[in-house]
Amino acid sequence: MKVADFDFALPPELIAQHPARPRDSARLLEVGDALADRRIADLPRVLRPGDLLVYNDTRVIRARLGGRRGTAAVEVTLHKRVPADAGSLWRAFARPAKKLKPGDTIEFAPGFAALVTEKRDAGEVTLRFPAAGAEFYAALDRYGHMPLPPYIKRTRGGDPQDEADYQTVWGEEPGAVAASTAGLHFTEPLLAALAEAGIGRVALTLHIGAGTFLPVKVEDTAQHVMHAEWGEITAEAAGVVEAARARGGRVVAVGTTALRLLETVAAARGKVQAWSGETDIFIVPGFQFRAADMLLTNFHLPRSTLFMLVSAFAGLERMRAAYAHAIAERYRFYSYGDACLLHRADQLR
Repeated sequence: MKVADFDFALPPELIAQHPARPRDSARLLEVGDALADRRIADLPRVLRPGDLLVYNDTRVIRARLGGRRGTAAVEVTLHKRVPADAGSLWRAFARPAKKLKPGDTIEFAPGFAALVTEKRDAGEVTLRFPAAGAEFYAALDRYGHMPLPPYIKRTRGGDPQDEADYQTVWGEEPGAVAASTAGLHFTEPLLAALAEAGIGRVALTLHIGAGTFLPVKVEDTAQHVMHAEWGEITAEAAGVVEAARARGGRVVAVGTTALRLLETVAAARGKVQAWSGETDIFIVPGFQFRAADMLLTNFHLPRSTLFMLVSAFAGLERMRAAYAHAIAERYRFYSYGDACLLHRADQLR
């Protein structure tokens, strides 16, 4: 398909710079046979007893680091962990990267530095940190900064509130450099109301990389190379998903990352089973969905892989109509914006 098929005009003032307060007061557009304007807080009444929310429990790390190579200032943004035998090996975008070379050391703070092991294209380097595990993430918490998306504008000093705002209520597994934004709408009171309504939930993990923000630069979707991200579904979680499906409950993916991991596994194995590894699944119209019945997600960028995904799930014409409605009704877009609840196109009339 042509990438231009997924274009639309968005007034820039609709790009949310801060989340709704409380989080579950955000607006929700239900997209099914018709469009319905709701609120996130309505979910316990919109979903059915026996439905299952599948959410991503990744936690955003403070991936932006300022340091020095000798006397030269360097800023890096970690975007993907590379499996290694010892320490922590990370791909990162560096500025300026021109003068960096393998063997250079970047010092971020006394006792916290990284060795440049590889220089890649487009300002990307590979860094080795001597610390690993909890020690490494503790250092990031101390010296790093939250890696907000480029469309959320902040002054140089940043907004301390983003440290809390850009984490989901259930984020536990550190490793993402972008939030699972659909999960940002949930609060403890909402989770309690969902449980009381008989709606279950289960976690999987997919560590979201900076590639989620990369623009599609080709004209045809068949030419686009999707970035890879690491994910895991435990045997226990897979069992919960399959049990919900067996009793007739709907599987509701909370966010495109949860959906991509579910469909990665279901496409390979026919059903949801324990799995871990990297996925570069690219979902466009024509994709056969096997695992998720509904998708809760925010409003996405034009010409993005995420708008292609939601168009595959709910239908391109239906999503064009939904986005036109959202723009006319002044819904708030992107990471801190409002959400939509999509019914799968092949399950509608």
